[in-house]
Amino acid sequence: MSPRRVEVFVVDDDEAVRKSLCWLIESADHPAVGFATAEELLDAFEPQGPGCVVTDVRMPGMGGLSLMQEIVAKNRLIPVVVITAHGDIQMAVGAMKEGAFDFVEKPFEEKALLAVIERAIAESARRFDQRAKDSDLWERLGRLTPREQQVLDHIVAGMPNRVVAEELGISEKTVEAHRAHIMEKMDAASFAELVSRVVRGRLIES
Repeated sequence: MSPRRVEVFVVDDDEAVRKSLCWLIESADHPAVGFATAEELLDAFEPQGPGCVVTDVRMPGMGGLSLMQEIVAKNRLIPVVVITAHGDIQMAVGAMKEGAFDFVEKPFEEKALLAVIERAIAESARRFDQRAKDSDLWERLGRLTPREQQVLDHIVAGMPNRVVAEELGISEKTVEAHRAHIMEKMDAASFAELVSRVVRGRLIES
């Protein structure tokens, strides 16, 4: 499997700063694309792999925090790093509570900024991997029979085999047989692991 393309999106209305940031990021072997406004980025924002957005807070039109909120709502796979002036620290802390990955204060050290970007890319890669696992999970869940779905739903709810059998009007041995079939179809290492994944997946979907 070929490595996924990593891309960093830089948003800053100052052309010199924008170009400088792109050069810095590319010096670390990460392709970087610059945008003068948040609106320009949103119009072109279709990431195909892991990466992150690096945005200034104060810009004409849509500011960095509003951009961050849009991206969090649109694509949770791509972390947002906010660059802020000293006077905006409180604002940046609030942004992190709303979903920003981290913030870097101006004037920033290049190594410090690159370290944050590297962490953001690593987190993005983790999110992409988890999405792939979740997609496989839901695909496998779709292969279960209606009765197997019922058994799984009852077990996820914490019911022991005896209670599941009573609820569904079947024998405990039949419940055990369904559990074995579910495990095989789901290719799960343990039923506890399967239940944990299903519960977490349903929380993400809700």
